[in-house]
Amino acid sequence: MNTIEIIKAKVSDLETIQKISIQTFIETFAAVNTPENIDNYIQNNLNTAQLTTELNNINSQFYLAYLNEEVVGYLKINFGEAQTETINDNALEIQRIYVLQNFHGKNIGQLLLDEVKKIGQNTNVDYIWLGVWEENHRALRFYTKNSFVVFDKHVFMMGNEEQTDLLMQLLIK
Repeated sequence: MNTIEIIKAKVSDLETIQKISIQTFIETFAAVNTPENIDNYIQNNLNTAQLTTELNNINSQFYLAYLNEEVVGYLKINFGEAQTETINDNALEIQRIYVLQNFHGKNIGQLLLDEVKKIGQNTNVDYIWLGVWEENHRALRFYTKNSFVVFDKHVFMMGNEEQTDLLMQLLIK
């Protein structure tokens, strides 16, 4: 039986989170970005110091997805000042849902998103929002299927290249 468990991460999970972050980022974006821009993003955003800061932020939470005791993905959410954009104080941001490519199609992303929805309801936020690259069609289909709607967009710098992220939201109330 394939049992998937979602458990809140601790600072001691840093190495696991970093490993999955780098592997998933490369699997998702390396084919459509320059190696320099991929390396630059990993060095600036997925380094030990940065991830430690994120794990220690009281307004951020990480959740690990375990499949038969192996970590196969994770979720990072932000509240309040930890949100990457100031859109609404009473909102929750999904900054990352990362699932290793070998485990796509096994409902792990859906279970992580369902966890966010529960957290959103339990914390009485007005809505859940996220940014997703307009060329990440798999993610766009996933969020649209889950009733997220585009409400804005912003520029995301991938190294020296401007990319457009679509901002999507799901009303909770």
